[in-house]
Amino acid sequence: MTIGDVARKESGKALLLSNEAIVRGALEADVKVVAFYPGSPVSEIMDTFELLLDDFDLKMEISINEKVALETVAGASMAGVRAFTAMKSVGMNVASDSMFSIAYTGVNAGCVCLIADDPYAHSSQSEQDGRYFGEAAYVPMMEPANPQEAKEMLKSAFEISEKYRTLVIVRTTTRVNHQRGIVELDPLNRTSFKKNRWNDVRGQYFTVGPVARMLKRKLLEKNTAIKREFENCPFNFIKDGDGRIGIITAGVCYSHTLEALRNLKIDLPILKIGTIYPLPEKMIVNFLRGLDRVIIIEELSPYLETRIAAISKYASPSVGIYGKKSGHFSEMLEYNVPIVEKVIATVMRMNPSIDYDAILERARKLKESLPERAPIFCPGCPHRGTFWALRQALTKLKLCDKDGNVKFVFNNDIGCYSMAFLPPNNFSDSMLAMGASLGISAGMNLVLEDKIIAMIGDSTMYHASLPGIVNLIHHNSNVTLFVLDNSVTAMTGQQFNPNSPYDAGGRAARKINMEKLFEALGADSVSVIDPYNTRDCIQPIADAIERDGFNVVISRRECALYGDRLKKRAGKRIVPSVNDPEICRNIYACVKEFYCPAIMVDESTGKMVILRDLCDGCLECRQVCPVDAPRRGE
Repeated sequence: MTIGDVARKESGKALLLSNEAIVRGALEADVKVVAFYPGSPVSEIMDTFELLLDDFDLKMEISINEKVALETVAGASMAGVRAFTAMKSVGMNVASDSMFSIAYTGVNAGCVCLIADDPYAHSSQSEQDGRYFGEAAYVPMMEPANPQEAKEMLKSAFEISEKYRTLVIVRTTTRVNHQRGIVELDPLNRTSFKKNRWNDVRGQYFTVGPVARMLKRKLLEKNTAIKREFENCPFNFIKDGDGRIGIITAGVCYSHTLEALRNLKIDLPILKIGTIYPLPEKMIVNFLRGLDRVIIIEELSPYLETRIAAISKYASPSVGIYGKKSGHFSEMLEYNVPIVEKVIATVMRMNPSIDYDAILERARKLKESLPERAPIFCPGCPHRGTFWALRQALTKLKLCDKDGNVKFVFNNDIGCYSMAFLPPNNFSDSMLAMGASLGISAGMNLVLEDKIIAMIGDSTMYHASLPGIVNLIHHNSNVTLFVLDNSVTAMTGQQFNPNSPYDAGGRAARKINMEKLFEALGADSVSVIDPYNTRDCIQPIADAIERDGFNVVISRRECALYGDRLKKRAGKRIVPSVNDPEICRNIYACVKEFYCPAIMVDESTGKMVILRDLCDGCLECRQVCPVDAPRRGE
């Protein structure tokens, strides 16, 4: 893929990631305003839009969180232009407060929100099933199965949104977002961006008391009309097959089903559902009436299964339903072709095309011979130095010992530093959600006599931590807060945030002064440390932990990957470090205490070796070495 394929003006075919196809669909729909907070598996949507800013007449913002992103696009829609946002499913937890009200008030121009679930929790705190948001809010929800459908569904979602003046949600999963395929592009017929006058587009977008009751009635009327339309929606269709056993499925499970049936050399009728709320009930009834048994294939919760079982009770009560409630499928983890094929084979009383269990057992045995490789920070990551200095400070204050006895609580948060629970740090007594470390610390502060430490990143701070910080300061809490300030939202791809001097597309933005913010809020102390000067960080950290009150330590050094980008753009060389074998005494502090992937031990000499192709030249390892063996290379 080149960005040119997404930006191509004419029609034709292109090999696109679904996230790129989603951007193309929004562009074909003439979207004018987009806003995002980054998060896997949808980060590429934001990144692709950012790369296209110079080619298209649209406005883009990197919002501080998903709630603000949704409110931004809703506001743009109310002001008369088509608008779009995308977020991971846990992001909708943050945005749902406004989403439920937007469902009542409606919108003006097309307004679409994509939410992506993450089965297997590849990059999320939970395997949340976002399909329930649509039903709970009476907001129409659609689900694509592949890149082509993702593009077409985005365009259709804008049309439905505008026709009924409602927010429309498109739900995806990781395997849809990161799926790649050939996409048929339609021509780009975009109009120029122009600002409107409120008198020309104004509407009433508020809900309270009697207004809310009136809006609820209109919402239900709207929902009924959309339900009728979805009965004939082309994203819902029946694929004919043989026999009286059928399959109902949606999303990426439709692709798994097709492959499984091909492997088994059978052809069963399939109802593929693209509008998961409101469901096409008449189509479902007609499909069930021709069957004795139906297999429902869907990841995560039995969302479709529960509703289809209710429909079948009055439409086809004799139909046997096979799914999660029958014990054939699990409510956890991702599905794949082997999982789907094995269940279909069981229902059909035949053998799978391959002995998948034997293959998995062989793979398990092979895996046993491999060494464990835990996730670790990148070479040059400033968090590595912060955690090393924190361990030294805790030992110095006698808050922990070598036997693992501790007199402190460590409430961690969401970011690269979430890996603090892994060796060599073995921190983290809690880690729940963005900004939750502050609220958790508030509760513990009321009950525990131990020292309470919380840790957040700069992006997390502005995303969801400020209310918790204000709460702790207001209640005179005895908590030490670490803010890891690495200038960007590093974990999702180094996107900018309010602690960066730039916004989307590298446009100049006002960077928030973190120290002044804490001082204005009334923090008892604010210290700034440089984790590359690791030894110098120990005493300020110890002082902050030892003090009573709300004390803040800001560990400031840009993300190593982001810093490397800046150096390359400025034409600066990245000079790897070297270990001086004459000075090295085989103490291995750099290996045992630092876990840098650029460091290994030469088995022939027993000396530490720095790998030039991985080393970032940060020299944090020199700070850890008792004899200062590492030094800057040539």
